[in-house]
Amino acid sequence: MLFLHGAGERGSELDLAATHGPPKLADAGHEFPFVLVTPQCSASSQWVAELSTLSGLIDEVVATHRIDPTRVSVTGLSMGGYGTWSLAVRYPDRFAAIAPICGGMWLQSAAPLRRVPVWTFHGDADDVVPISATEQIVSELRSVGADVRFTRYAGVGHDSWTETYENPEVYDWLLSPRHGR
Repeated sequence: MLFLHGAGERGSELDLAATHGPPKLADAGHEFPFVLVTPQCSASSQWVAELSTLSGLIDEVVATHRIDPTRVSVTGLSMGGYGTWSLAVRYPDRFAAIAPICGGMWLQSAAPLRRVPVWTFHGDADDVVPISATEQIVSELRSVGADVRFTRYAGVGHDSWTETYENPEVYDWLLSPRHGR
């Protein structure tokens, strides 16, 4: 599983990348049944500008570890949610499933994801990334017959990731054998 952090965790202090999500849980002692890859985006960049680099990282991890290339998934929050959407749109055949959280897309169509299972999450009170960003993507995916789930958190602001990443069902879904190609 590739995890993409948010904008607040950019920089050169690697501990920042574990502030939220699966890396935070792993640091607290939670054991996952998968390899968790947590790169850190530089302070002067954002994930959507690093798609080729992320693809190369996946290649390297798959080549140097016992990874089934048909079972790779990606998830991310906020800036990492944008990165998750964009990475999967650019490389849809690389991912068994994706779970973007409170992200969106810039000037892209979601149609390349029609065969990639998606479970996306967003708080309806998000004042940083409007929920409409996710709603538009979900609408497009449903119009092309994609396998998409959308969890809308009522009354939740930008932090829709804490509840998401604490839910074991999310990991079970990401690891589901039905996603293998």
